[in-house]
Parts: sequence; C-alpha cells; structure tokens
Amino acid sequence: MCEASFFSWKEGNMSRKYEKEAAWNQYMHMKSGIYQMLFPELANDCMISEANWRERNLLSSSSEFGIEAKKGDICYMDFGQAYLNEIGFQHFAIIMSIYNLKALCIPMTSNTKTLESAYDPVKNPYGKKHLMKIGKIEGMAKPSVLFLNDVKYVNTARIIDIKAHLDPESELFCKIQKRMLKLMVSDEENGYANTSTVPKRNIVTYNWQKWIE
Repeated sequence: MCEASFFSWKEGNMSRKYEKEAAWNQYMHMKSGIYQMLFPELANDCMISEANWRERNLLSSSSEFGIEAKKGDICYMDFGQAYLNEIGFQHFAIIMSIYNLKALCIPMTSNTKTLESAYDPVKNPYGKKHLMKIGKIEGMAKPSVLFLNDVKYVNTARIIDIKAHLDPESELFCKIQKRMLKLMVSDEENGYANTSTVPKRNIVTYNWQKWIE
C-alpha cells in the first residue's frame, strides 16, 4: 500500500470511529431523556428489565441459575420492553408447556378492573374473551385473570421465581388449554357462524375449533 493510500485508509477508519462514538453519545443522551419522561414506576421496571437482560441474555434456560421450571408452574417473569397492547416487564405467567428449553406461557394479572371485564358465559357473557378468570390459585395472594391473547414462547431464563403450581391434569388447566387453543385459531371477529359461510382457506381452522369446544 502506498503512503497516500495508507493515510487515506487511516483517515477513513478514524472518521468512522468518530461517527460511531457520536451516534453512541446521541443514543445515550436520547435514552436518558426517555427515562426522565417516564413515570417513576415505569422507569424502575425498565431498569430492572435491563439489569435482568444483562445478567441472563446468554443463558439457555433457568436451569443455569437453579430454577427447574415445569408445566403448570406459575412464575414471576421478566418479559422485557413491549409495544402497546402487549405484556411487558415483570408479570406473573402460567407455563402451559416446555419445548426445547422454551416455555409456552400465558401472562396474568390480579388487577380488579381487568378481572371484572373478563368473559364469563354466565356472569359476564359480553365480557372480553381474551381474558380468562382462574380464581385464586393456592400460593397466590389474589384471584387472577389470564391474558390469552398474549400467549408466547419465551426462554425460561426470563423466570425470576416460581410462586405457585396448577396441576396439568386438573380440570382448570384443561379448561385453560381449550380456551387458549380456541382463541389462537379463532376467526370470530369475521363472524363465521357455520361452515357454509367459512372461506375454504379457513375450513381447517373451523374444524379445529369445533374439536376443542
């Protein structure tokens, strides 16, 4: 490499280095401003999630720090940052299954207003069907309600602690499974009342729904 080319290459590298540093400083300044704008409790949740992510993001499962999670466990978990209408940060959740080190879990809450708005075929037939009351599980402090439309697979390293357990063979667990599956394949928003009104592409979904009812 000739001398002129070497200095040109060196100057280019230095320029890119300063650009990265400037971008990083700008990002940190912006993030600091965001934290200052957040409500104190939300800022606290954000910082806890970041701390948990730093400590656990390279772990393959909760087994690496001594927590052996299993189907039916009700855990306190860290879901991290979330978009609007998603569960985020620290919440309870029930594990519906574990496959290849990841847990299929349904987040839950004991919020009174959420409990009151949950669907019930007798007491609240016009309630929200993505919410399912499960009552007070032994080991929990209050009655809970599930966010069925927030079901997701997550790394079990997100588990902070196991608080309770629901027997996977129990009637309630089976009801949760059916409600979960029914919502996952639901076409209800389109108002399909019978197979004659279901488009061909949705026949399999419809038949699956009838099977789990």
